[in-house]
Amino acid sequence: MRRTVKKQYWLTPDEDAELKKKAKATCLTEAALTRFLINGFVPKQKPDEKVEEFLHQLIMLGNNLNKLLAKAYSLNFIDTPILQKEMQKWNQFQLAVEKEFLCPEKSDLFGDK
Repeated sequence: MRRTVKKQYWLTPDEDAELKKKAKATCLTEAALTRFLINGFVPKQKPDEKVEEFLHQLIMLGNNLNKLLAKAYSLNFIDTPILQKEMQKWNQFQLAVEKEFLCPEKSDLFGDK
């Protein structure tokens, strides 16, 4: 949906500094952070480089499993049901890690919408 309503508000220097700090910590613009909060979500802080590297390695492992699965189908000599289950486990693990570290959580700060 296109945003057509402009809002202007005043902050103290301390509030401005806090907004900038929180927007930077979550890797969002100040406007995006405000929209998240208005909609009842509390964005999580950007994970450190270790977590990003971990996710990158996990994605690479998932890609490798996908390649193995393609090879198993073409050569017909690997137990494909077991390989598919392993690939599904890796994908579920990846989603769980992303949910834990990256996805914003719903907040009851402003009540139900």
